[in-house]
Amino acid sequence: MTSSSKPLHPLRSWLSIERNQTSHGEKWISALGALIGITVVYQLTHWCFPGGFGNHPGGAILLASMGASAVLVFAVPHGALSQPWAVIAGHLVSAFIGVSCQLMFPEQAWTGALAVGLAVGAMHYLRCIHPPGGATALAAVIGGSDVHALGYHYLLTPVAINVAAILLAGIAFNACFAWRRYPVHLHRRRQQQTATVPSSQRSVDLTQEDFHAAIGQLNSFVDITDENLTELLELAKQHAERDALHPDQIEAGHCYSNGRLGRAWSVRRVSVTPALSGPAADRLVYAVVAGDGIGDIGHATAAELRQWARFEVTLRPGGRWAKLGND
Repeated sequence: MTSSSKPLHPLRSWLSIERNQTSHGEKWISALGALIGITVVYQLTHWCFPGGFGNHPGGAILLASMGASAVLVFAVPHGALSQPWAVIAGHLVSAFIGVSCQLMFPEQAWTGALAVGLAVGAMHYLRCIHPPGGATALAAVIGGSDVHALGYHYLLTPVAINVAAILLAGIAFNACFAWRRYPVHLHRRRQQQTATVPSSQRSVDLTQEDFHAAIGQLNSFVDITDENLTELLELAKQHAERDALHPDQIEAGHCYSNGRLGRAWSVRRVSVTPALSGPAADRLVYAVVAGDGIGDIGHATAAELRQWARFEVTLRPGGRWAKLGND
């Protein structure tokens, strides 16, 4: 087979725009959860400290980093960066480092950078990486005189109170939806109402389309933990075991996948016009429309394309490729 390369690569690939396969309902649930979560944080902190702090009489300090934590807890409730240990230790350790840096190196232009850098390193070693923790460390340095006056009390008021509130809200809110798990250990995904293949009969060869289909079944933004990866693999196996290895024939105007994983995965659309006239008239033109070599144009015989192809695919709503006939 031969192919000619086109210089134009989709902007999606350069910007690394991932396909979000969650439903519209799930997106709105995440938004509602974040709204409720931040409301709970404010109200609980205000109730615990009605007098406020410093120059905030009658109010309560609400960390800006709680907004970022709300995104993780309510939009990615099963994500590794969203789990309670990451939220608790990520904020508290970062707060401690931020306060310590401010006390040791006050009024230095680089103090905030030092605090964030040390916080990231500490979160790595303590296995509690939580991106909003970097903002908590930075706030301890650039938060102004009111925050500086708190010293290490900053860890309790407002950090610990804010963290407790966002976690309570996250646990209560996500428990209302059977497919959401927070913390991820507490809620097991309900068994899929589809027929499964007995383990004794399995002969698994996973494909990219199987992963796409399995992610679609999760209906949740995937920032994956080991537990969710195991579940995703199981769903992908079920898809892989229901399909034939090769299409019966190659048809013009249809799309086919090589069924491989990762960077080697590719989808070709067969043209409705032949490649050339004369001796090569039996060759078909194809265009690579997804995966490895996207944008390339080539030609091959129907037999060569059938040997390359694993199965026919179609483009589903949301931009995912699926085996023809599968949901």
